[in-house]
Parts: sequence; structure tokens; C-alpha cells
Amino acid sequence: MSNIVLQFSKNDLSKVKDYYEKYITKVPPNSLFLAKINNTTVTAYKTGKVMFQGDQAQQEAKKWDAKAKGNSSGKGSKVSVNDHDYQPPETLFTHGHIGTDEAGTGDYFGPITVSAVYVPEDKISMLKEMGITDSKTLTDDNIARLAKEIVRENIPYTLLTLDNTKYNKLQKKGWNQGKMKAMLHQHAIQKLWTKIDRIPIHGILIDQFCQPSSFLKHIGQEGLKLEKDTFFMTKAESYSTSVAAASIIARAKFVKEMDRISSQYGFTIPKGASSKVDEAAAYIIKKNGLESLSQVAKTHFANTEKAMRYLKK
Repeated sequence: MSNIVLQFSKNDLSKVKDYYEKYITKVPPNSLFLAKINNTTVTAYKTGKVMFQGDQAQQEAKKWDAKAKGNSSGKGSKVSVNDHDYQPPETLFTHGHIGTDEAGTGDYFGPITVSAVYVPEDKISMLKEMGITDSKTLTDDNIARLAKEIVRENIPYTLLTLDNTKYNKLQKKGWNQGKMKAMLHQHAIQKLWTKIDRIPIHGILIDQFCQPSSFLKHIGQEGLKLEKDTFFMTKAESYSTSVAAASIIARAKFVKEMDRISSQYGFTIPKGASSKVDEAAAYIIKKNGLESLSQVAKTHFANTEKAMRYLKK
């Protein structure tokens, strides 16, 4: 998918808006409009930047080449919106780069796990053929098998686990989950790049879970800085083998931890945050006390209150 950004003067930006008036579907925050036409999403910003995304992005953007100034057109070019939004170039996906992803963030029970993986260019095809893809499309058994295959192939990676006890302490300290994830991703990246002796790479791709500006704010509060050529992309595991591998390693660790917790309590602890989770939490509270939850669950989730209601029935 192409990502192209053109810069317009205020007068020409007005002409662009008039042209797409009937195709406007909404007005996202900090933007002038978002329109959809010819399999292309056109997003205009008050700064004068207009971003074209989609299969026909190049063709749509070409309509405005004459009026655009200092444009950054070109298939897969780096896109900057308000200096904080970073889209990866398509060339990144076929070259060696670091990718990161996490698991466990929406689950009441279990830790948050984050992995960073560096897949060299000569290993990308092999991992694809192996079946390395988005972990959400795989069974737990396949995830465990593929994680072992990645390790067996000596693919460089780092894996960080934020256990529930530390998670709950940080949450009470004022950290939201976004900050926790940002710090985990950034530390995983830094540890991995050190592990591979900071060899030249084509970039770093983070599976986007918040606005890049928020990510920068979170890590900046703790004295960290974004590495050069770091990009953000939603559903990055569908495009990047590095991110897909990271999603598998992170998920495999999360599943392993959930199995450990299940063994500890003598019954299968459900994943997610459903009513079954509420019932499981209520059972643990009844058998071991409310304080025991802080060791195995994200206690600020609404499931804790729901579990308490179960006990009062």
C-alpha cells in the first residue's frame, strides 16, 4: 500500500478540499477532512499536508503534483504528520529491520509480554514459508511450535515480561497501560540493537498501539529517545515478517505464563476479559483472598469489581 504526502499552500489546500467535498466521510482530530475515493484515503491537515493512502494513492496524488510544493511523494515514502506520525516505507518490508509487538494487554489475567525481533534480509522468505504470520490467526500450539523454530534458526530477538505484581504497582504509581507498553517496546528495541552490535539496519517498526506523539511523550518522561528511522504502523504484523515473528514470540511467552498460572491454581485460567474471567477471579478471591489477584491479574480492570459482585450473590 502506498503512502504519499504532498504539501500545499493555504490557497491550494482550499482547492483540494473543494475537490474532495462530496467524498468526505469524517473529520478526524487535528485534520481538515478525510475523504475516500478510488480505493484511496485522502487525509488533509491544517498544516497544509495531504496524505494519500491506498492502492491508487500514486495516481490520486499525481493529480496535484503541479500545485504541491516540496512534496514527499514516492511509493512508501516516510510520512510525517505534525512531526509525530511515522509510516514505514514499503522497502522496509523486504530488507532487514527490527520489529516489535506485544501480547496480554487486553487480558485480565497474565502479564504483558513484548518482543523485538531482527530478521535479516536473507531470512525473510524462509520465515514466511515457515508460516510466520500474525499470531492472532494461529492456535496456541502453532504459536509455541513457531516460536521454537524462530529460536532454532538463530533469529536475534529480545523478550520482556511485565509481571502482574509490577504492573499493578506501576498502575497505582500513575502509569497507564500505554506508557507501560511504550517503555517495554523501547527497552526491547534498545536491548536487541545492543545484542546485534548496532549493525546497520533499514529501520525499526513498532506495531502501533497509540499515537506516535504519545509514544514519544511516554518514553521522554523516563529519559528515553526514539531511535533513528523508527516507524509506526497499525496491523504491522500483516506486512512485516519481523513484527510477525515478534508477535509470535511475545504470544508464546504469554501463553506459557497463563499455563503456569493455571497450574498454580489447579484450573484453566481463561484468557481475555469475558464473564468467564469474572467467575475465575471470583473463585480465586474466595479461595485465596483479594490480595492474591495482584500477583496474577491486572486489578484495575473492571473484572475485579464484577468478580466481587459474583461473591455477593
